[in-house]
Amino acid sequence: MSSRTSTSRMSRGRRGGMHGSRWGDVLTPGRVVVGVLLILCLVFIFENTGETKIRLLIPEVIMPLWLALLAVGLIGFICGAFLFFHRRR
Repeated sequence: MSSRTSTSRMSRGRRGGMHGSRWGDVLTPGRVVVGVLLILCLVFIFENTGETKIRLLIPEVIMPLWLALLAVGLIGFICGAFLFFHRRR
């Protein structure tokens, strides 16, 4: 193996192309979007720590607002996933 061949192989990235830096592999657009959404979710949680009263038929529950909204969001996600996968069959 010549030195030219080994140098050429070492400078290639994971995908086989030549890359000047590894940031292109780490910071993909999808990962940036997920990171921004994660930061927004953390800001939302820390801003909405106050307690709220929730009444469902008879019982009244006191819980943090972010937890109540998270529960409603999860219920909506489950219903949407059920409809999406039910139609695909």
